[in-house]
Amino acid sequence: METIDQIKDGDIEPSLLKDIPLSLVKGNVFLPLRRENDKLLGAVADSQGIYALIDIARRYNLKPHPLQAPSGVILDAINRIYSQTSSVSDVMGEIKGEDLSMIATEFESPKDILGITEEAPIIRLLNALLMEAVKERASDIHIEPYENGIDVRLRVDGNLRKVLNPPKIIQDALISRIKIIAGLDIAEKRLPHDGKIRLLIGGKDIDIRVSIVPTVFGERAVLRLLDRQTGLLSLEMIGLEGSILNKFKDFLSRPTGIILVTGPTGSGKTTTLYASLLRLNTEERNIITAEDPVEYQIKGIGQIQISPKIGLTFASCLRSILRQDPDVMMVGEIRDTETAEIAVHASLTGHLVLSTLHTNDAPGALTRLIDMGIEPFLVASSLIGVLAQRLVRIICPHCKESYTPTAEELIYIENEISDKNTKILLYRGKGCEKCLGKGYLGRTGIFELLEITPEVRSMIVERKDAQSIKAAAMRNGFKTLKTTGMEKVIKGITTIEEVLRVTHGDSEI
Repeated sequence: METIDQIKDGDIEPSLLKDIPLSLVKGNVFLPLRRENDKLLGAVADSQGIYALIDIARRYNLKPHPLQAPSGVILDAINRIYSQTSSVSDVMGEIKGEDLSMIATEFESPKDILGITEEAPIIRLLNALLMEAVKERASDIHIEPYENGIDVRLRVDGNLRKVLNPPKIIQDALISRIKIIAGLDIAEKRLPHDGKIRLLIGGKDIDIRVSIVPTVFGERAVLRLLDRQTGLLSLEMIGLEGSILNKFKDFLSRPTGIILVTGPTGSGKTTTLYASLLRLNTEERNIITAEDPVEYQIKGIGQIQISPKIGLTFASCLRSILRQDPDVMMVGEIRDTETAEIAVHASLTGHLVLSTLHTNDAPGALTRLIDMGIEPFLVASSLIGVLAQRLVRIICPHCKESYTPTAEELIYIENEISDKNTKILLYRGKGCEKCLGKGYLGRTGIFELLEITPEVRSMIVERKDAQSIKAAAMRNGFKTLKTTGMEKVIKGITTIEEVLRVTHGDSEI
């Protein structure tokens, strides 16, 4: 038998797969590839795949021509090609031709659910929506009811985009289907719900956090997708580099103290904490975390899910963690004075504490802790450093082009970068199929790292304001978010517009 070691998208004839169920090709580990004269070429892993290929070839009146391939290669190609064929708009088009009133009553009562198969229109629609979200690397799916219809939007690289506008009549059925797979009560429509789903989507192990709230036009659902395989990144992969990376690694090597990561919601703070824990996770260290929620499971680390409903708050959890002989503690977020006090005392009694705080920049975290009621001398003696961050979109590598910056763009760069090189080239994305015409593909972090030096420590004790601390730090080499962002602009990673957008600058150029 002829052997192949890879299957490219161009080797596959998608029309062949339209009527072949995913369960059949996955169960037999084979993939029909294309027609060649009177033959049907197909990739097979073993004899079971050969028999399945013979059966499919018979349907098309063709002779089977099996090609031996590793099972991993075949399964990867199956996941890739089947995720491309099930478009949510195609499924919606099929549903429009069906009896919508029948779909609307599918989930009216629990007894009706037993008769619903995986081919039910609403199930196919939700499955296609999840597949589309994974294919486009979406972090969230929003299902929003309005007076005369529903909007379905995906958040990709931080920006929402409408993908579907289904009829109002299927609203209850769609939300009920989400509730069923999340293990929620479909009969209760007056109260908010929170649930979790774990699914294999296109071969990827995905955790989905479900939030459903009642609105005046019906229940609104937001599904947050977390890819368990790609969720854990190293410090280098999140965008830390150069002197900031080396300094932050030095902070993590300290035995005691507090390291804070700050920024607004959705700026990647939790991802940075997980990257830090991955670096610290060794057999010699006992690491315990208190999180709300636990987003990714890390082997070798004790992770505790906060549950305020039953009294398990960050503060009460921290007290218990201290009795577990930890070397490193990670607190998901410092939300109140009590949590801040325990974190400070834990750091002063021989523990390394990692946590997040909602502030706009690194110096602002110092004054925020003092405003929460922590004594300035305790803040000064416990803090090691503060990392502030934002996420910027990366220029799409498939349609990236260079251009000469305008005079106005050069002013933005020269305000932040000391090297006044006017011959600099900038980059942008033209927009292509891979990035859906946006010119951006993926995100990376921009950072500012404030080290608590003796000078900064004395300023904290004197209750100096954040601006004074920032000015003093800048005299000693502190780089702001905008400066590190502009450095990435010069390297061709992102654009001036992106940096200004996330650092609250004027984005009109």
